[in-house]
This record gives sequence, C-alpha cells and structure tokens, in this order.
Amino acid sequence: MKRDAILTWSAIAVLGLVSAGLGWWLGQRVMLPPEQPPPAGLVVVEPGQALPPMALPYLAAGGERRLDGPGRPRLINYWASWCGPCRKEMPILDAFAAEQGGNGIQVIGVALDTADEARAFLREVPVAFETLLETPGPGDSSVALGNRRNILPFTALVDGEGRLVKTRYGEFPSLEALNEWVRSPAE
Repeated sequence: MKRDAILTWSAIAVLGLVSAGLGWWLGQRVMLPPEQPPPAGLVVVEPGQALPPMALPYLAAGGERRLDGPGRPRLINYWASWCGPCRKEMPILDAFAAEQGGNGIQVIGVALDTADEARAFLREVPVAFETLLETPGPGDSSVALGNRRNILPFTALVDGEGRLVKTRYGEFPSLEALNEWVRSPAE
C-alpha cells in the first residue's frame, strides 16, 4: 500500500513539472507578441551602439530632453497609463532613482500616451524622476531602442557615453530585481 502511494505522488509530481514546463513554453511561444519589423528608415540601436539623435518633450514643462549623447548613465523606462504592470513598477523605479541620488544612474520615464492620461496616472502614482512624453506608434523611440514587440513596460540601459547597454521587456517585480538587472552583464 505504501509503495502505491509513493508511485501515485511521484506520478503527480512528474505530471505537475511537465505541465509547468509546457505552460512556460507555450507562454513564450504563444503569449509574447511576435517581433515587428521597424518602419522603413528607422534605425534600431543594438547593444554597444550609440543612440541616434533623440529628444523628447518634458511632460510637466516646456522644452525637450535629449536621450542621446554623453552624460550620466540612464535607465529609460517606457510606460503608459493603461499598463497595469507599469503601475506596479513605478514605485520600484522611483525607489531606484532615489537610491542613485544625483551621481548614479539617472531614471527617465517616457509616457507613450497622451499628456492628459499620463498626468492623471502620475497623480495616482507619483514619481520624482523626469518624465517625458511621446506619441506611441510603430516608429516611437522605444522601437528605435529595440522594443520590436511593442510591449510595456520596456526598459533600456544607456551608459555614460550614450551607448545602449541592454534592454528588458516587462516589469521589474522588486527593487532587488532591478538592481540585479543593472549590475548583471549585458546578454
């Protein structure tokens, strides 16, 4: 009797592992949108390459902010008001920005949204880091930085020389995960 129980539980455990693996594989194959080719003429930056000239307007005030060129290392995070994972991630990004202070990696948020929707979102989920605004579309700057799947949130890490280091699809679940991603070598 004891042997039958062990065999039954072993079979259940193996079936569970196989199901989990199959679920992960299907999620990767089916759930992720396919990569889209960029519009004609849009250059997509690869890791190690310098960002092309890129300037976006500030959400809160007039003027533009350049994303390219030398300066502090930058973590550029693309989000939208309708994006649930973006809502969860914003406090993590804000904590990371505070942790970096005025000398570390600069966090820059880019709202792929309307100005009114982005402002309403930030009233509910306030952050202290710079926020820029861009109209979403197949040729927006997130695509130029490698967001070929049009997934939000999307994050790009740029070094102090203005070169793309690496990118990430999806939210950071914790401050520790964000710090680990920043510290880990580019893939």
